[in-house]
Amino acid sequence: MLWYRSWLDTRWRFLIGFALLLFSACGTVVAYVELGNLLSTLDTPAIEGSGTLGAAIGEAIEEAIELQRTYRGFVWSQWFDKNLTFLGTFFAALLGSGSPFSGAGRGLLFSLALPVSRGRWLGARAGTGLAELLVLAVIPSLAIPLLSPLIGEHYSVGDAVVHGAYLFVVAAMFFSLALLLSTVFNDVWRPLLLTCLVAMGLSLGELALRADGLFTLMSAEAYFRGGSLPWVGLLISVALTAALLYAAAAQVARRDF
Repeated sequence: MLWYRSWLDTRWRFLIGFALLLFSACGTVVAYVELGNLLSTLDTPAIEGSGTLGAAIGEAIEEAIELQRTYRGFVWSQWFDKNLTFLGTFFAALLGSGSPFSGAGRGLLFSLALPVSRGRWLGARAGTGLAELLVLAVIPSLAIPLLSPLIGEHYSVGDAVVHGAYLFVVAAMFFSLALLLSTVFNDVWRPLLLTCLVAMGLSLGELALRADGLFTLMSAEAYFRGGSLPWVGLLISVALTAALLYAAAAQVARRDF
């Protein structure tokens, strides 16, 4: 009953996210037919800029062009480093937002009337959301190796699974943050907005400082470039997710509904 109720609460968010991500993954494969052929024949321009910032921008553009000359580089740049990362983060926040415990009306009364503890209810809610997030992170990415032979290319299923797993582990933190905020605010939009603002701030901070962070880890750049697995970053992400879920459970346990 708990799992089914949680599924009913989030099913449309999950299904819309799944359709959008699947469409975007298929679009990445189709886009390579035109853009990939163009990039493979395009000479890398010598881009010069004034000052340190201009030189850095020029180097970044040149590197991006070189990276996307190969199919593997194109897929990582367009899908795993961009579309999947940002859409995955958004839907992680959306799935975590708007728990019935945080609202009024029939959903709240139904939840509180169940003969189970609040901790068990929240556990089912979190488990359902994380399972949906795992599907969103991995399954659409598998469309890329499935469709690649249709355009005469190959992409490893193993690479798709690894990249999807990276995204799931890191995006689970944003899901847990939204779930925690949903135990504080009585609507869907504030937890979603605040979580997205946190994600946006972290992303802009990485870009400004040109430093590796959560979004670098989420895109599995280290794995793409060198095949290495940053276990420390993954363990820290898991620990932060667990801490946020614990805080959410504690908030629900002491809240007076």
